[in-house]
Amino acid sequence: MTNIVALIGAGAMGGAIGERLLATGNRLFVFDLDTAKVETLVARGASTAASAAAAAAAADFVILSLNSAAIVRRAVFGDGGVAAGAKPGTLIVDMSSIDPDATRQLAVDAGEKGLRWVDSPLSGGAPKALVGELTLMAGGKAEDVADAHKVLRHVASNYTHMGPAGAGQTTKLINQVLCALNFMAVAEATRLALDAGVDALKIPQALKGGRADSAILQEYLPRFATRDYRRTGRIDNMVKDLNAAQDLARRTHTAMPLTALCAEVHRLLTAAGLGGEDQAALMEFFRRNDEEKNT
Repeated sequence: MTNIVALIGAGAMGGAIGERLLATGNRLFVFDLDTAKVETLVARGASTAASAAAAAAAADFVILSLNSAAIVRRAVFGDGGVAAGAKPGTLIVDMSSIDPDATRQLAVDAGEKGLRWVDSPLSGGAPKALVGELTLMAGGKAEDVADAHKVLRHVASNYTHMGPAGAGQTTKLINQVLCALNFMAVAEATRLALDAGVDALKIPQALKGGRADSAILQEYLPRFATRDYRRTGRIDNMVKDLNAAQDLARRTHTAMPLTALCAEVHRLLTAAGLGGEDQAALMEFFRRNDEEKNT
């Protein structure tokens, strides 16, 4: 059976999710304030909607791919939002990365309007979405998480129910801590390899299968070494997630010294105007080494 899905947010991540849903036979209604992003999906077979409410009215599932809890709340409960058009029982799947506490309140508010809510943030980025290999960590009622899988199976190869509303977002913060620290470690190791005269491009193969290996090492060490900064993510989005992780750590009285240092590096790069760049631009933190060598 064809799923009828409303997609709210067609940026880099939402656009990739939408493209994959279309490629796997789903019917898609799209709303984004940036009409150019909508037109990209329309060209692939999606239908445009004049508002989030209009998109939701046509669908059984609503997927959100947005940048903050405030934007999610406005898109769902604001004027012309999802709640104004969605049929009772519509399942909202929030694939944004936002605060767990905010998610729990959104789920409560949705329930009061007769709507269902699953938080299902992701790992893998746009490249994995396009081939249906995202990793998703879901929070919500068991039956709602199972229903969401009818759509999410098209974009994910790993889908885990982590617990009630907010549990998916908490797991995503843990994921982001691990990713951010790994990005920094690989960038630092790349700089050391370059300074020491080792062929950095051979390192992924040399370490493949060993304890130091990781998906980030395999993908990003060559990009760090060659300063390949094509955008598949944003440094300022990682700042948002690390801020949320630190907020959670304060509430749980969890010491996270390495995360704090990593967050500061990301904030420094954002302050230097690199917030919109991919994680590969972490190598700019080491630019001074090159400048010293050339003086």
